[in-house]
Amino acid sequence: MSRTTRLFQLMQAMRQAAPPVLAQSLARDMDVSLRTIYRDIDSLRSLGAVIDGEAGYGYTLIEDATLPPLGFDDEEIEALVLGLREVGQTGDPSLAQADGRALSKLKGRLSPSQAHRLEHAVLSARHFREVPKPGVDPRALRQAAWAEMRITFAYMDKEGAASERSVDPLGITAIDNAHCLLAYCHLRQDYHSFRLDRMRDLVVSEDSFRPNRVPMLREFIERIRNDPFASANTRTLFS
Repeated sequence: MSRTTRLFQLMQAMRQAAPPVLAQSLARDMDVSLRTIYRDIDSLRSLGAVIDGEAGYGYTLIEDATLPPLGFDDEEIEALVLGLREVGQTGDPSLAQADGRALSKLKGRLSPSQAHRLEHAVLSARHFREVPKPGVDPRALRQAAWAEMRITFAYMDKEGAASERSVDPLGITAIDNAHCLLAYCHLRQDYHSFRLDRMRDLVVSEDSFRPNRVPMLREFIERIRNDPFASANTRTLFS
């Protein structure tokens, strides 16, 4: 295996692994020595890759546009098209607009044959039930989650009861034709989900809960997975 091929494979392995990924794991997966992994990571960094971490603590790859992009096989292109068209059908207005821009940018980076396959992909997505419009700005909500800033908003549950909520926003998921915020609710002192179409008067505070969003989100998702009623009654779980 050439050194160039090995570097590309290392990039791909780091993309696919849950960060931070240990050098021992990379060495095992690529069937090389630890010394080779350390040397190759230094080489990638010298080429412009932003890789956080160090030996013993694991590495996290942050993509860098100065590195040569990896190519896509035919099924990966179909998967990308399907995912982006699903966003166009179910995403909030700003994401739905970003869907078309992303497809255009992707098409411009592909070879002519793959660009043709992208434009005339076999897979598509169509939804005949309209997704309820969010009652708050989804872009501001996403930015608050990324920045790990606490938010407040007015909420009306499925029974029509109104309340004021202060939460740590963890993520947004689409389920049963509605978008839901996954969050830690300070009123309930527990994890809870909130439908975006039932939220009003969003205010992003200056109170940060960094760096807890990722572990909190993992804990919430794990609870959902272990809930004996989640599979049979997901609609109620996310009401």
